[in-house]
Parts: sequence; C-alpha cells; structure tokens
Amino acid sequence: MIETFRALQSQLEDRPHLLRLGRLFSETVLIEVEGQEVYLTFDKGHLVAIAEGPSRKTPWRFALRTDADALRQFWQSRPAPGFHDIFGLVKIGHGRIDGDILCLVKNLRFFKEVMALARAEGGAA
Repeated sequence: MIETFRALQSQLEDRPHLLRLGRLFSETVLIEVEGQEVYLTFDKGHLVAIAEGPSRKTPWRFALRTDADALRQFWQSRPAPGFHDIFGLVKIGHGRIDGDILCLVKNLRFFKEVMALARAEGGAA
C-alpha cells in the first residue's frame, strides 16, 4: 500500500490542475487500512511526506478508514458502484471518516482526485 501512495506523490506533481485545487490544503491525513496506518502530509497541495504508522505523536486532521479489499476495488480503473467514491465506501459499510469533516468537505474535490490517481495506472493496493 505504501508504494501506491509513493506513486501518487509523483503523479500529483505532474498534475498542475490538482496542485491548483489543493493550493490552500496543508494538513496531515490518516489513511488506515485494516489497522495499517499511513500518514499523508500535504503542504499547499503538494504531498510532501508519507509516513507509516501507527504513531500516537502524529496529529492528523481527518482519517479515512477502510479495508484492503474495498481499497483495491476503489483503485480499479472502473470501480463498481459504491466503491467509486470515498463517501460511497462509507455508505456501503466499507469505510469510515473520522476527524474534521469540515476540512475534508472544504477540500473534497482535491482529496477525492488525489485518492483516485491510482486508477490512472490501473493500480491496486
């Protein structure tokens, strides 16, 4: 999974429209997949750090928690209904969003498009 996020880091740098969308986003986000934690740190839209957890010392603004199979399906080039969106994962019971929901909603398009970058490569977790 960590390799997929490292690939997202380089893909994000090649997409100026996403960097423009995220220019006001400077936060740390927790992605938890079946207990495995990854902290994504963004600075003005750039993914500047990817750290593996768990860590009680790393503050995060919001978290996306899901299972490995759901994340694999989310990253399919054409995901099934419910697996196509982070809120879809929550709705079908395969995901949970914790923390500052307002921060997520303010930057929703940016975050959703960053998470979907793995689809362009046809990647999987």
